[in-house]
Amino acid sequence: MAAASEGLAALGAAAGAIAGACGTLRSLQAVGGGCINDGYRLAAAGGDYFLKLNRNAPAALFEAEAAGLQQLAATGCLRVPRPVCWGDAERCAFLVLEWLDLRAGGPAADEQLGRQLAALHRQPQPYFGWHRDNHIGATPQPNAPADDWIGFWSRRRLGHQLDLAARRGYGGTLQRDGEELCRLLPGLFPGYRPQPALLHGDLWGGNWACVAGSVPVLFDPACYYGDREADVAMTELFGGFGNRFYAVYREAWPLDSGYRVRKQLYNLYHILNHLNLFGSAYLSRAQSMMAALLAELRA
Repeated sequence: MAAASEGLAALGAAAGAIAGACGTLRSLQAVGGGCINDGYRLAAAGGDYFLKLNRNAPAALFEAEAAGLQQLAATGCLRVPRPVCWGDAERCAFLVLEWLDLRAGGPAADEQLGRQLAALHRQPQPYFGWHRDNHIGATPQPNAPADDWIGFWSRRRLGHQLDLAARRGYGGTLQRDGEELCRLLPGLFPGYRPQPALLHGDLWGGNWACVAGSVPVLFDPACYYGDREADVAMTELFGGFGNRFYAVYREAWPLDSGYRVRKQLYNLYHILNHLNLFGSAYLSRAQSMMAALLAELRA
């Protein structure tokens, strides 16, 4: 992708569609982003916007992200960036969001986010899955609706990632233990019946920040309806959430005692996804997590 200093020409055919929603385009400046998409601050007649571009992804990547942001916003539980427009021009997928001056949070923001996330999770949903497939990072994430959470997690989360890993040459112990774990999965849910909740789906520390007044903002969702524990578990995977977040969430809605073990199950999905996206550096961690879960099941 051309550096932002090379100007708006970097937008190519997407410029016309973006200008139609934002007004005359004035400047483009690269900003820090993730490893999947390119991020820019876009100045236009309508104001400043955050622009995400990806030249190797289908338009569905950002269509689903916009749909997730819209559904999260519609709950009234928490703040997310407002999607402005999205689409695909000459195989360049784009998503334009309102520009927010984001900053790091603190204890007050942690508390507010814990309270808001519990409120989001308390809203009942009709099934497990979602009304459309989406992506977790750059990986397709199948969301065909289901009534059985354990079957959904086995087939559309772990099984899906294991199939992708097999195609990338990761066989042997990973596949053997993965198949056994999927078969024994009900043993990790004694007396616990998850209820469908709207999940952010990719809730690591890099996907939240604050605006003025310590108001938490969530972004980059991979939404679906699932067990709330899956969202909470991912907050523990890479850090970025303070002690007050967990204390307030548990005060608002205590977690089942089995969460201590199941959080490894839910985070295994993300480690397998990292294996498929970024390579063998994540293989040993995936295998050790599987081994620990199987040991728990066999105890």
